[in-house]
Amino acid sequence: MKFATKAIHAGQAADESTGATIVPIYQTSTYTQAGVHKHKGYEYSRSGNPTRAALEECIASLEGGGNGLAFASGLAAETAVLSILRPGDHVVSAADIYGGTYRLFEKVLTPQGVSFSYVDGAIPANFEAPLTPATKLIWIESPTNPLLQLVDIAAVAAIARAHSVPLAVDNTFATPALQRPLALGADIVVHSTTKYIGGHSDVIGGAVVVNDAVLHRDIQFYQNAAGAVPGPFDAWLTLRGVKTLQLRMRQHGQNAQRIAEFLQTHPQVDAVHYPGLPAHPQHELAKRQMDGFGGMVSFAIKGGRPAVEAFASSLKVFAFAESLGGVESLCCYPSEMTHASVAREERERRGITDGTLRLSVGIEDSDDLIDDLDAALKAAVSSR
Repeated sequence: MKFATKAIHAGQAADESTGATIVPIYQTSTYTQAGVHKHKGYEYSRSGNPTRAALEECIASLEGGGNGLAFASGLAAETAVLSILRPGDHVVSAADIYGGTYRLFEKVLTPQGVSFSYVDGAIPANFEAPLTPATKLIWIESPTNPLLQLVDIAAVAAIARAHSVPLAVDNTFATPALQRPLALGADIVVHSTTKYIGGHSDVIGGAVVVNDAVLHRDIQFYQNAAGAVPGPFDAWLTLRGVKTLQLRMRQHGQNAQRIAEFLQTHPQVDAVHYPGLPAHPQHELAKRQMDGFGGMVSFAIKGGRPAVEAFASSLKVFAFAESLGGVESLCCYPSEMTHASVAREERERRGITDGTLRLSVGIEDSDDLIDDLDAALKAAVSSR
C-alpha cells in the first residue's frame, strides 16, 4: 500500500466483534481473562490496549518500521529512548534541537551521569570527532527546531553504523509524509504526535518506531514499566488525525513556501529559514532527502524584543502560542517559549536571537496569512 492508503488502513481493520469500520475507543483499564494465562492478548491497559495498538501499527507502517510504540507525550517518547542509557554513557547530539530535548539532556540525564557533546549538525563529519567508546547514541532533528537546519541523515547514519552506535532522529517537523529516516539508515525515529501527526491541536502524544528487535524490547519494557502511555481516547484522536496527514502536509507546505517567499523580500525581516527557498544553504539536501519542505518557517525581524512584542500583539489570524503542526497557524517566540530553558548565550551561539520568530503555517487561505503577517510587520516597524 502507498502512504495515503496506509494512513487510513494500516492497523485499522474493521472491528471483528461488531464490524465497526472505525477502530473503537476501548475505554477499559483491565480485561476479563478465562483463567491463568488465558486471555485475548490484553491484560491491563498500561501494558496494551487495542486502540493504542492500532495507532502503534499505523505509525510504524508510515515510517516503514517493524515496531511502533505510543507514549503520553513527545518527551515521554524521548525519555523512553534515552532509557537505554546508563551512568557513564555518552551521547553526541546536533546543537540545534528543541529546547525541551536540551532540558531533558542537561537537567535530567546529565545529573544521572550521562554526558553530552553538541556539534553543528550541518556537517556530517562533526558527529564522528566526539565519538568515544562510551558513546551509546547519536541524536538529531531534521529539519531542526527552530532554525530549520537540515542534517544529512544518510551520511550521519553511515558514521553511526561504522561505530556501532544507534542513530535516533526526531522526525516531528517533517513527518513520515515527507521523510522516512529508517529508510535513510537511522535506527530510531521519535515523534511528538501532538504536532502534525495528530494535526488538530487537541491531543498530546508521542511515538517511537524501530526495526531492531533488541531496541524494541528495551524501549517497550520501559514503556510498560514507567507507564507514560496514552489513554485510549488520546490514541483514537491521534489515529483520526493521521488519516489526513498527507493531505494536510501538502497544504502546509504550499502555504509555507508562499509565506517564506513573502518574508524574504520584506524590509523588516533580517533572515528567513525555510528549506524550500533556493537561498537556504541546504536546499539541495532538502530536495534529495525530503518529499516536500514542510510547514515550519522561522525568521528574524529587525528591532529585537520591542518589535517582536508589537508584531505578536498585532496578529489576527496567526495565534501567538506554543506548539505546532495543527491546521491553524501559530507564531512562537523561541527565546521565551520553546527554548526558554536554553541559556541566552547558548541560544545566541546557535543563532536564536531576540528577533527570532517561528511560524507553524496552517492550512488557511495563504492570502489571509500573508495579509496578517504584513500588518503585524508594519506594526513592528512602527514600534522602532
